[in-house]
Amino acid sequence: MLVNIIVEEGVTATNAAPVILIPMLEYLRKIEPKPNLKGLRIGSGATEPPVAMMKGFAEFGVEIIHAYGATETSPLVTMNFVKPGLELSDEEYWEVKRYQGLPVLGVEVKVVDDNGNELPWDGKSMGELWIKGPWITKEYYNDERTKDSFVDGWWKSGDVAVITPEGYVKVVDRVKDVIKSSGEWISSVDLENYLMAHPAVYEACVVAVEHPKWQERPIAIIVLKPEYRNKVTKEKMREFLMQRFAKWQIPDDIIFVNEIPKTSVGKFDKKLLRERYKKYLIEKVK
Repeated sequence: MLVNIIVEEGVTATNAAPVILIPMLEYLRKIEPKPNLKGLRIGSGATEPPVAMMKGFAEFGVEIIHAYGATETSPLVTMNFVKPGLELSDEEYWEVKRYQGLPVLGVEVKVVDDNGNELPWDGKSMGELWIKGPWITKEYYNDERTKDSFVDGWWKSGDVAVITPEGYVKVVDRVKDVIKSSGEWISSVDLENYLMAHPAVYEACVVAVEHPKWQERPIAIIVLKPEYRNKVTKEKMREFLMQRFAKWQIPDDIIFVNEIPKTSVGKFDKKLLRERYKKYLIEKVK
């Protein structure tokens, strides 16, 4: 087991995606006596690390450091650390820890609207994240995607993001995954992160499906922890979400499953889920 190796060998630095870290945390909680892993830092990528997971590791002295990049960026674009001088409450601190982080030296970032106009760094204006730098890919070799993916040296990431006044990048969703409900954008990432803060939830994935009136609406696919299965209702999960989100942002349905399909790199396979549940709400309305 990875956890046993980390504990026995005194590992101080490693990397993993949340899909690996979540079961590691569950295993750590079962070890007696409770191990002291103070000083261990874990780089987390692929998807946004749930705050509940980061807090769980912090109980063992472990710091989760969120980073962001892609194959086209070779790979690092941003890394998360708290800027010296920032005065943050405990809640604000963990909110900052969710961000993809600050651009590394040599990399430029901006968010743009559908017309390519740069949006302000106000933490609210959402647009596609564009990235530029000496080691950022400039084109795809003999690939027609180049004309749609690069503009004046900028690589169009396909991620919807905001940039805060302090310069932190916060990825809200993938362009293809963001839920557009009657003209309003709903972040599947924010819904997933909050759902996974519920003590009964092991994994949660939110996708857009067709709706006869609103074009798209979110549904949540949830895996409960074994001890909570058949003990948590959809209504309870909705009540939990209502503490954080507006009514129109709440998923139209919550589906409990035993497993969520994943891609080869450990991300939720949203393409498969969107196809599987494409007509789910339309059939339900009928």
